[in-house]
Amino acid sequence: MSAFFNNTSPPSLTFFLTGVPGLEAAHAWISIPFCCLYITALSGNGIILFVIITEPSLHEPMCYFLSMLSSTDLGLCISTMFTALGIFWFNAREISFNVCLTQMFFIHLFTFMESSVLLAMAFDRFVAISNPLRYATILTHSRITQIGVAIITRGTVILIPLVLLLKRLSFCHSHVLHHSYCFHPDVMKLSCSDTKINSALGLTAIISTAGVDSIFIFLSYVLIISSILSIASPKERQKAFSTCISHVTAVAIFYIPLISLSFVHRFGKRAPPYVPTLIANVYLVIPPAMNPIIYSVKTKQIRKAILKVFHCKRVLI
Repeated sequence: MSAFFNNTSPPSLTFFLTGVPGLEAAHAWISIPFCCLYITALSGNGIILFVIITEPSLHEPMCYFLSMLSSTDLGLCISTMFTALGIFWFNAREISFNVCLTQMFFIHLFTFMESSVLLAMAFDRFVAISNPLRYATILTHSRITQIGVAIITRGTVILIPLVLLLKRLSFCHSHVLHHSYCFHPDVMKLSCSDTKINSALGLTAIISTAGVDSIFIFLSYVLIISSILSIASPKERQKAFSTCISHVTAVAIFYIPLISLSFVHRFGKRAPPYVPTLIANVYLVIPPAMNPIIYSVKTKQIRKAILKVFHCKRVLI
């Protein structure tokens, strides 16, 4: 059994990350929009977390789930930022095997967690609309904490076997990866060992996380729409719909690039080589950058809290 998990790859094994194939000469220019997106993601999610922590009026279930989303987006952003910008700015393409596995673990962990948080937020909206009088008693602080622990535990338990199974592989072909970060299918394809178990486990991981979550999010909105349509007052119906706009947009910007990337990898064989690379980078940068903007614009409580913080700072200056 111990031999099964032996690292058959040399300790000094190094992979080479890829920037944007065919556009290497433009890496410095390509880095500008990516740098802006990273700055937006880090500052935006940092501000969201700060106002939720410091503003007592935001200590409610919806904002707790939003803080989970912002924390996940920060983690996802930091996991990819250093290698992506390192390639664009310094052509720093080398990454050791163990560092690559560590980065891969955190990228997939935060991706799975984001999917889970979006599902939790859909449940939050369903309870708030269908049973508003029991909202606070259903989503108590202890229950929200349990949901947060379950989200982290699920992602970790699913990913640990993926990492252990990669460590048993041998890599005797090209060590050039096709992204600016370490991605499980990308690393797996470089192995000269039998990867059927790795492939099956990777597919199972995707189906049991993003696949299951997306189905339950869809079912949640079927129930939410049903509850909204049963409301007699048109004004109340409009108000109920408006509370879901931010979450629906967040779900769209998470799942649409994910589905697009899957389609490109499977059906875009004739597409230029830079297309899947750009989509893969956008997939991991756009949601963390856009979510704070969406929630600060569409959520009145968050917008007021942010304006209040900046107003206080201006007064102190």
